[in-house]
Amino acid sequence: ATDLYQVLEYSDVPAGAVNIVTGHTAELAAVLARHDDVDGLWVVAEADICAKADAESVGNLKRVWTGHGRSLDWQTAQGEAFLRRATEVKNVWVPYGD
Repeated sequence: ATDLYQVLEYSDVPAGAVNIVTGHTAELAAVLARHDDVDGLWVVAEADICAKADAESVGNLKRVWTGHGRSLDWQTAQGEAFLRRATEVKNVWVPYGD
């Protein structure tokens, strides 16, 4: 991950588009779930860590996806249903004229 960071640092990817955080899952999941500047969190860990991340995110209404103790099966986590859960589309309407 840190090697990837070095590649991104010197590329045209805008600063802040990719953030890499290293550490122990149990510690990071709760901190990131509480943090107001994190818009979404994907936690694939033991059931107690997933439950704590869910609970910690309630105060800021963050989207949290958890594996609830199961490892994520990337074979079944593809397709339109996966993309609908993992992305957010926003529309901005700008009125013109009178």
